[in-house]
Amino acid sequence: MDTRRADQDATLEAVHQLESALGAPAPGREETWRDNVLVALDTLDRAISFEQRNADEPDSLLSDLARTQPRLRNRVRGLRAQYGQVGRTVAALRQELRDPDPEPDFEDIRRRVAWLLTALRHQRGRESDLIYEAYYDSFNADIDNETAT
Repeated sequence: MDTRRADQDATLEAVHQLESALGAPAPGREETWRDNVLVALDTLDRAISFEQRNADEPDSLLSDLARTQPRLRNRVRGLRAQYGQVGRTVAALRQELRDPDPEPDFEDIRRRVAWLLTALRHQRGRESDLIYEAYYDSFNADIDNETAT
């Protein structure tokens, strides 16, 4: 759980950096804006990649769930597939920004990154739901009640 939490904290910090870069004024500052967004996407890519590698480890929480709770294996597989999809989307956006458009559509880039961030939040929710469900199934208790005592 500690590794998962640390990974998510790093990813959340990268998301905040990206949101800040996206929110900066772009017209007249195209190169600076693009460079800052690219740096933030690179940071997010590293955080997501590290998180995915840890989640794929044999001793990770997701691996443990897949091993010990067979009915949840498909959902674990789905989460892992979604990690890959998010990573590919980040890579595509990075490549697009590396090949600068002389007249970039800032709003389109912002919108597409917003979709990416929505997908990342959705993934977080699905993963949290899976962990809580597995805990409840195993111990017939809510994780929040157990950690409070």
